[in-house]
Amino acid sequence: MKKIKYIVLLLSGIFAINSCDTKDLEVKNPNELSPETFFKTEAQVQASVNAAYAHLQTRGLYGRHIFFALDNMSQENKGNPQLEGNKRPFINFTFDAGSDIIQYYWESCFLGISRANFVLDNEAIITALPNSVLTQEKKNKFLGEAHFLRAYYYFLLVNRFGDLPIYTKQTIVGAVRSPKADVYKLITEDFDFASKNLLADSAEQNGRATKEAAYAYLGKVNLYLKKYDEALTALNQVTGYSLESNFFNNFMDETEHGPESVFEVEYDEKLGVGDKWGSDTGGTGSAEATFRGQEYGNLGWYNVYPSDKLLDEYEVGDKRFGDTFYVPGSVYNKGASVMTANNFSTSEGNRRAGWKKYQNYYKRTDENQDSSINFKVMRYSDVLLMKAECENQRASGSQAAAIAYIKIVRDRAGLITTITATKDAVFKAIIHERKVELAGEQVRFDDIMRWGLASTELAGTGFVAGKHELWPIPNRETSSNPNIKGNNPNW
Repeated sequence: MKKIKYIVLLLSGIFAINSCDTKDLEVKNPNELSPETFFKTEAQVQASVNAAYAHLQTRGLYGRHIFFALDNMSQENKGNPQLEGNKRPFINFTFDAGSDIIQYYWESCFLGISRANFVLDNEAIITALPNSVLTQEKKNKFLGEAHFLRAYYYFLLVNRFGDLPIYTKQTIVGAVRSPKADVYKLITEDFDFASKNLLADSAEQNGRATKEAAYAYLGKVNLYLKKYDEALTALNQVTGYSLESNFFNNFMDETEHGPESVFEVEYDEKLGVGDKWGSDTGGTGSAEATFRGQEYGNLGWYNVYPSDKLLDEYEVGDKRFGDTFYVPGSVYNKGASVMTANNFSTSEGNRRAGWKKYQNYYKRTDENQDSSINFKVMRYSDVLLMKAECENQRASGSQAAAIAYIKIVRDRAGLITTITATKDAVFKAIIHERKVELAGEQVRFDDIMRWGLASTELAGTGFVAGKHELWPIPNRETSSNPNIKGNNPNW
């Protein structure tokens, strides 16, 4: 059951970003609230934190564009003829700095950072509240949420753009780009603070960042930095979780926040969807739905379909295949309907499969623009596979321990695990398991980049080494911020 609505707080003047159109950002509060008059109650502090979550729901991120961009670049998707022109370039790497998808991604993240910074800018006011108004534990956890969210938005940004302007104050205008290493330093510090101050999953409201989520992302960041010992230390703190007995439980509306869920981006159409088309970056109004179901659904718009390369990766007997994809003969609509070959037809012919993850067909006959299914952006299976990678890569690691973690994931899939206990064999097994376990979850492209596998995995796609590892800084930012000098390499 969903427990949190990301209510947007509109305080005059606090959400400015130089690179955005004023029509997107001109929010006014007739009461002209200020931090000094606003931060008086627990509900007000919580509202300011809630506002920092809201940008995760925008069309620039999980509302619409992030899954297209990353799943397309990873070649998990291929495009049907009706795929819109702004999304197809992410399959063949013909996007440029004028892409609205890149622009909205950038702006959604930085506006989320601004809202997190608004909370942190007022730490002294929040801390000074009497404990009778706000307990010390809750003060710590609200500040921890702000640090977590700032780190999460910056983590989304640094993987796409590299060097970035660093903003640790609410105003996010005109800064120079800092080296990627400095961005990672801030991310690490923020996740570390969050891990020490957030509530444990067992004590927190569903939908909020927890201590375990902070440790999971601290581990992931250190893994990306190849600091395997530090990563494993953090990941070992992610306790109290287990794998869902049914893999598909991870992708249904009714089974959200289950035993495998470490962190989710929330959606609930019952809370309001009236502003979803206007939510490219703003994070304001009612946009409690994602387009993921309609966009990917083979009975919906069917804009993309799973690539043959992805489908061919699955072993015979892997239970995850039937929980990840619909194929002719698949049962849906509460068992009352069966997919036929015609359900996968396009003007270019029939496709082998359609996506099942995050689709609502399991309970109904069609999709619409409003899907309430949360995005599980950190699952415990990911944690287990990251732990396996750490054990395999670190100097004092154990291939046997790595294989044991992989086996837990494969056991649920109904597969036998026979992996030679060598570093190379275990690494190849991790590559395979992450590809099939986390398919369509916006993980694969970053894995390809950090492993240096683009020359093989993206061969023939249009990917250019030395260029497409990063996105270009969007035109609207470079034209409005004179301190952004140039762009990323070869853009």
